[in-house]
Amino acid sequence: MSDRGGFSAEPSGLDGLPPLFSIFKGEVVSVQTYGAFVRLPGYKNQGLVHVSEMSASRVENASEIVDIGEQVWIKVIGREIQGEKVKLSFSMKAVNQGTGRDLDPNNVNAEQDARRRRNFRDHTGNKITLEAVLNTTCSKCGCKGHFTKDCFSAPGLQYALLPEEEDVEPLQQTSASTTREDSDKKKKKKEKKMKKKRKRERKDSESDSRSDSSSECKSKRQRHDREDKKKKKHKKHKSHKHS
Repeated sequence: MSDRGGFSAEPSGLDGLPPLFSIFKGEVVSVQTYGAFVRLPGYKNQGLVHVSEMSASRVENASEIVDIGEQVWIKVIGREIQGEKVKLSFSMKAVNQGTGRDLDPNNVNAEQDARRRRNFRDHTGNKITLEAVLNTTCSKCGCKGHFTKDCFSAPGLQYALLPEEEDVEPLQQTSASTTREDSDKKKKKKEKKMKKKRKRERKDSESDSRSDSSSECKSKRQRHDREDKKKKKHKKHKSHKHS
């Protein structure tokens, strides 16, 4: 028997069971990652405050909000009664923790949460397993992962998948770009070689011109020296005559 979202008659022997949507101040007796267990005064069982009911903002771990022994305001938002067993669900976000005032007096949020929990279905049991097919070996081609009746291979013939046009185009583009890069590199190398050659030729011509100018100067100097010698000889000869 469930008492979420509506009132029902309480079974005998469950003294002190808190009414649905009632507000109490209780003590935190246990803190888990998924929530905190709170004990109410005058009642032996504990109720769970799930992490989703602790705060209006997202809470990853209950220890971020409460500690053991802490006094908190709670609102009873769910009761599941199975014989003598009772599961209580509490909410802290529905009550002002400073004053104990009910923040959801019409129980709209509590009923929405209860409806959401009821409609939730766990589909984890309906798993599709592919191990049987994946571990099957085809007797036709010897490959794993498919049955013989689904095999496309024919004896003596081998097929290869052709790349799609979309895949071919980028490959062509990349090959074209690589060839362009190679030609650019070759051009640059050629230009470098030419520059070096020109530089060398310029140096050679400069050295030749220097050597030519130096030889010209040398010949001029030699000519000048010869003329000086001649003049000196002539002078000597003249002076000898006079004497």
